[in-house]
Amino acid sequence: MKSSNKLKILNDPIYGFITIPNSIIFDLIEHKYFQRLRRISQMGMSYLVYPGAHHTRFHHAIGCMHLMQKAVQVLRFKGVEISDDEEKALYIAILLHDIGHGPFSHAMEHSIVSGISHEEISLLFMEELNTEFNGDLTLAIQIFKGDYHRKFMLQLISSQIDMDRADYLKRDSFYTGVSEGNINSERLITMLNVKENELVVEDKGIYSVEKFLDARRLMYWQVYLHKTSLVAEQLLIRVLKRAKELVKKGVTLEASKPLTFFLENEITLEEFNGSCLETFAKLDDYDIVAAMKNWQYHEDFVLKNLCEMIINRHLLKIKVKKKPITEAVFQKHMSDLKGRHNISDADASYFVFTGQVSNLAYSRKKQNINILNKNGKVVDIVKASDQLSLKALSKPVTKYYICYPKGQL
Repeated sequence: MKSSNKLKILNDPIYGFITIPNSIIFDLIEHKYFQRLRRISQMGMSYLVYPGAHHTRFHHAIGCMHLMQKAVQVLRFKGVEISDDEEKALYIAILLHDIGHGPFSHAMEHSIVSGISHEEISLLFMEELNTEFNGDLTLAIQIFKGDYHRKFMLQLISSQIDMDRADYLKRDSFYTGVSEGNINSERLITMLNVKENELVVEDKGIYSVEKFLDARRLMYWQVYLHKTSLVAEQLLIRVLKRAKELVKKGVTLEASKPLTFFLENEITLEEFNGSCLETFAKLDDYDIVAAMKNWQYHEDFVLKNLCEMIINRHLLKIKVKKKPITEAVFQKHMSDLKGRHNISDADASYFVFTGQVSNLAYSRKKQNINILNKNGKVVDIVKASDQLSLKALSKPVTKYYICYPKGQL
């Protein structure tokens, strides 16, 4: 029986009022694993570039669930049968799709735990919650893993035009103030349909899809791969790498218990069991920031300077090029730094490094975005569109960068 106090309404700056559809969703939102998402920033270090980008994974997950409610409504209206159990499972799966993110979202994915993706950790959390909720998440987990026979349900959660992307583009564009990303997610959802168990977009929604892909490309270059966010994220990864290195050598570092646990141990997916998951659930952005505030006064040259750079936003200089950085340019910056501070190659490589970033707005190798024509034929968006730029959007663009200290180091 639904208890009426669990059907709450939330006020969201993007969509206005969002209703919590049933008591299990309410109980999941109330759970400590989900409440932790309030302390995980959605866009990592981007707030160093866009001061408004302080929104969290919590905001995003609630927004995705709201859009899923719209999608279920639209599809049912068009005659797609979705049972009450399937509906509940879709809401649970989209609500928890990001629950496995570590501190600062993607920045920490490969430094706190190595070789384990946030999707894998999300699944572990969902399985843990399923035990606690007496099997109520079983169908949601099946859909999330892609094991359910109705393929379009997974596509609503994870595909090239899913509720996840429909929310984060609109939300990130709002909080950064970058209006190019502001897609009309409501219109996009209204154009969805299902044909032969696959998610399709009706042909009158073709321009909304074009705008969506274009917005995605612009948001990647302007926001997600912004060179300053890029360098801040790289510094953060290096802070943890250095901290782990020092702890291995027996150096004592001041840090919270959960962070200390992950600095001292290399955890594989096999070892990510109940107690390890419980420790991970205690970890959020605040552990990392508090640690860096202490570590900026540490005697280790590398750790101290990396932390000071992030805390006070004295970041490395970054240059982005269309061609790979030459060895000569790299070596010049290396020898400059080593000469100034008399440090080893290994230590200097924390401050002078190269890398590359790629942006692919639409991948034709993945699950396509299919357009449903009036005659019932289904065609890929690139073929259906008369916009030449869509062909270009399905080719990856790679840029190369080098980071090195400005005068202050």
